[in-house]
Amino acid sequence: MVLNHSDDAKPIYVQIAEWLETEIIHEHFQMDEKVFSQYQLAEMFTINPATAAKGLNILVDKGILYKKRGLGMFVTKNAKQVILVERKEQNFKKLVYELVLEAYRLSIEEEEIIKLVQEMNQEVKGGEKK
Repeated sequence: MVLNHSDDAKPIYVQIAEWLETEIIHEHFQMDEKVFSQYQLAEMFTINPATAAKGLNILVDKGILYKKRGLGMFVTKNAKQVILVERKEQNFKKLVYELVLEAYRLSIEEEEIIKLVQEMNQEVKGGEKK
């Protein structure tokens, strides 16, 4: 992962949290498995350990990670499901809203949007098989 250090991007600690969420979604970390420490993350991404800790704490607050005192952070039982529900409710709905709004501005009919989404879906599914 490459962190975006530009001023207009998401804060680095949010990017760290989102990256770890994606790792959990892709099952690179399983339930009750230890994740990277704040120091490992800091070294991996050349950031301050306090920034990495802030990203980890976001995930603790969401119930995605839990702390074992002296041992580190671990993935909760329902972490993947929590992430998927949150991303669907927040990110996906926002993206669809923006798509529909832009289509409205461009006078694109609903049928055309649906057709394009179906085409993109097939393209994505075809790309996974390669």
